[in-house]
Amino acid sequence: MRDHPPADDGPHSEIWTGRATNRVQWLLALVGAACMALGIELAVDSAWTSGIAPLVMSVVGCIAAGLLVLFGTLAFVHVDLKLDMECLEVRCGHIGLPRRRIPLSHVAGADFTALVTPRHWGGWGYRWRPEKGTAVVVRRGEGIVLRLWDGHTFTITVDNAESAVRVIRARLRTIR
Repeated sequence: MRDHPPADDGPHSEIWTGRATNRVQWLLALVGAACMALGIELAVDSAWTSGIAPLVMSVVGCIAAGLLVLFGTLAFVHVDLKLDMECLEVRCGHIGLPRRRIPLSHVAGADFTALVTPRHWGGWGYRWRPEKGTAVVVRRGEGIVLRLWDGHTFTITVDNAESAVRVIRARLRTIR
């Protein structure tokens, strides 16, 4: 986690943006790329004498595992949070998927939490636990807990979460 300048969360700012990044995910993405490279290497320069079926299974297995690891980790290298006057939008990774858009009219309140860890949620990524709610966890650290009117919670790890909570609370007061 790196230091960011304080966000402008005054009443005159229309859009608040935040981000959290996890550089460790890049190492896992390299593992996925290595699996894909191994599959391609097996396909191009195979000296297997035991038949075509084991070779095809090895190539397909390496490439499939590599793609799953590569895209699974790149989807959660970072999370972007955008808060405008009407809704809060969470986008993950470079493609922006998975994405969740929550209208502020569905938010009952927002709380700051000093420590969100992947261990509490079962790992990195987009998580759901029946007793805790839903979360987007890309790194360990501060986060926002949104309490929704339907009784559910939505947790997001983001830098400068205290500022985001202040902005959300101010916007909720203007909506009501």
